[in-house]
Amino acid sequence: MTERQIITNERVDDIPLLLAQMERMSIPSLLDQYFPTHGNWQGLSLGWTAAVWLAHILSEGDHRLSHVQSWAEKRLETLSRCTAQAVRTLDFSDDRLGDVLSALSQDAAWEGFEAALNGHLLRVYDLNPQQVRLDGTTASGYGSVTPDGLFQFGHSKDHRPDLPQVKVMLSTLDPLGLPLATMVLPGQRADDPLYIPAVTQAREGLGRRGLVYIGDCKMGALETRAFLQAGGDFYLCPLSEAQLPPETLDDYLAPVWSGEQPLTDIYREKEDGERECIAAGYERLEVLTAKVDGQTITWTERRLVLRSLRQAQTAEAALRTRLAKAQDALATLNQRGRGKKRFTDGESLRQAAEALVAQHQVQGLLRLSYAEEVKERSVRRYGGRPATVRQEREVQVTAVVDEKALEGAIRRLGWRVYATNAPGGRLSLEQAVLAYRGQYIIDRGMGRLKGRPLSLTPMYLQRDDRVTGLIRLLAMGLRVLTLLEFVVRRNLAAENTPLTGLYAGNPKRATARPTAERLLEAFREITLTVIQEPHQTRRHLTPLSEVQQRILALLGFSTDIYTRLCAHSAQPP
Repeated sequence: MTERQIITNERVDDIPLLLAQMERMSIPSLLDQYFPTHGNWQGLSLGWTAAVWLAHILSEGDHRLSHVQSWAEKRLETLSRCTAQAVRTLDFSDDRLGDVLSALSQDAAWEGFEAALNGHLLRVYDLNPQQVRLDGTTASGYGSVTPDGLFQFGHSKDHRPDLPQVKVMLSTLDPLGLPLATMVLPGQRADDPLYIPAVTQAREGLGRRGLVYIGDCKMGALETRAFLQAGGDFYLCPLSEAQLPPETLDDYLAPVWSGEQPLTDIYREKEDGERECIAAGYERLEVLTAKVDGQTITWTERRLVLRSLRQAQTAEAALRTRLAKAQDALATLNQRGRGKKRFTDGESLRQAAEALVAQHQVQGLLRLSYAEEVKERSVRRYGGRPATVRQEREVQVTAVVDEKALEGAIRRLGWRVYATNAPGGRLSLEQAVLAYRGQYIIDRGMGRLKGRPLSLTPMYLQRDDRVTGLIRLLAMGLRVLTLLEFVVRRNLAAENTPLTGLYAGNPKRATARPTAERLLEAFREITLTVIQEPHQTRRHLTPLSEVQQRILALLGFSTDIYTRLCAHSAQPP
């Protein structure tokens, strides 16, 4: 009689790598420590449930609860061997995952977990904190708007004003962009008041002072700067017109234009080793006074008056384009045309011309002159009507560029003032420029959080506690991506050998700065085949390619995290 065989295939892909990375980061154990479950909890622990769910999110790019159970059902063998625990399909039911999110929404437990996780990661990855970046964003969803709920209508950074949103404030560690603290707030909140609590959370998570906190102009409120000064930390941020009126900027620039104030050129080293001049500027000192917790403090602030050369060139080109378009529009403003409105008096033409000037944002740069004359116009014969000559009054506008005003406007382009309380020995003029230009680091993290693979937006959850829990879960996922990428890039730099084989269709293309997404994609199509026979169970895993083995080596992982899936396959009869 032919023995019956049961053959099953499981897509393994990057799951063992992701779970091994999370175990190295102590995510499952720390979650179990800070979020203990009640006595009726059965099956996989909360920490491992969250870790496996996070592996699903990172692997599939989908955070929806309803898709996890069916995904896990097709990978029970893989998940059981990766977690060294018996994994059941019910461990990933909607109710169980909802309980995980509700647990993560507990503020006190989350703050303790986040601080412990940060301390562990700083030690394991030998990170030396020097700079922290702060920024906020919004995440839209389909939740219901309630007076005290998270979902509210407000200024949408997703360009979806039709959807309610929540506010997310993120603190990240330079240079890798590692999240340190995550704040979830109602969607109508302004960014400005959130920087002080964000700094407080980052301080508690790191347990260190004397760091440089970098943010955009919304961080430039005097209250925020004073708070950082009083706490023994440093700040770097641009000043908006609210903190530095245009008249004050003109005073700062007057000695530059008169030639009394020399400028220092700022250089950046390009990938090919060449130095490129990117900015020029100087610094001046201002004495500030403010109250913090009822105490008056006084300190000296460095004002960095800088001109971005590329920004100035781009802005000049845009200004000249707007001027040309405004002149063209004014030249044809009162020309005849089918269906075109005609102006017969100077006042209505003047109002239309000034509206065009304002529309193109070139106020004060064009000299407008108006002329009125009476012209004769021939009207051809039509039907029984004879041909006639009519006299009509016409008004025209002429626009000439005010070269002196244009020169003054161009001279002012590209200038911005940055504020810092860091001494020159800690943050020089050049270092400050390069540090702020690294703001893309946190923007990239925001993009990962809201786009693939974490895919926060749009959210379909309704309960506020689960929304908070989901954002915190995805912030852990952002840590996983950040550290995977950081470790590989650091080791590639140490070896001075790029990585090849990551680009489909161009296997010889090399890179020393691969993204975490591309590294994980390299593990696609790895399959575990399980053959169950009456007297034994055999397992076969797709052999790891050279590039997969090298990625594991760069990350410090043994190939055993994959090969153990098919170990001990024989069973005694």
